[in-house]
Amino acid sequence: MATDGVEGLYLETHNWGRTVAFWQQLGFVLEFETDHRSGQLRHPAGGPYLFVAERPATKPPEWYPVVTAPDAAGFEPPAGATVEVPFTPQHWGVVEMILRDPDGRRVSVQAPLPEGVEAPPSHG
Repeated sequence: MATDGVEGLYLETHNWGRTVAFWQQLGFVLEFETDHRSGQLRHPAGGPYLFVAERPATKPPEWYPVVTAPDAAGFEPPAGATVEVPFTPQHWGVVEMILRDPDGRRVSVQAPLPEGVEAPPSHG
């Protein structure tokens, strides 16, 4: 099964405030902020959302695309991909699989929670 395309981009930062201000100056609007220095921005003209999360300065910041699939059970990882983390329930109400593409880049594949599966409690 194919995905529905790129839904968003996950971006890590060492400075939440400066990074959010940067994207706001490019026209993005903060949709919500969590209580642990992360949140989501979206451009009024459309396109993928940006989810920004602050990480310690000791960890190099990373970024990766978030693609959505209509159903985790029907999703088949593409040839050449390595499954780093199988579909796992997440606190934001989806199951997420982390793939590595042929060059080793991370890709998040997210699908709705299956019937009867509950999201774990939120952290923060």
